[in-house]
Amino acid sequence: MNLSPLPSAVPPASPAVVELERAAVAMLRQIADHEPLRPGEFVQVLAVQASHVTRQVQRLGRSGHLTRVADADDPRVLRMRLTPLGEEAVARLGDAGARGVRPALAHWSPDELRSIAALVRRLVDVFLTHPADEGQALHEGTTPPAP
Repeated sequence: MNLSPLPSAVPPASPAVVELERAAVAMLRQIADHEPLRPGEFVQVLAVQASHVTRQVQRLGRSGHLTRVADADDPRVLRMRLTPLGEEAVARLGDAGARGVRPALAHWSPDELRSIAALVRRLVDVFLTHPADEGQALHEGTTPPAP
């Protein structure tokens, strides 16, 4: 996904210049939703190894997307916070997603849009109530799709 500050000569609708890895995008979104986070919390939320989180935090710090701040309760603990550049990147991610979905749904009726919205909400609820490590939990209590 391309995200970076826009040079003044590039119009705002143009794609950004610097590429961010998927892992960096996931981390930026998590920080935006739950900031400030400790690196150890990323390990749990993103289900990745600590060394992976450390590398991403370092890269995002060097690129100016996040900064480390001391925890209010324990100054020895560092938390990750988005910088204005990181906030802009997250906003661009949302805009890019909306631009990609809007044309795909342009010809759907209002009833179809309401139906898909209800189904997506239901799917999100399932993901939120059944941890990934429960394996088959997503299949319990649901009707399998017709072949």
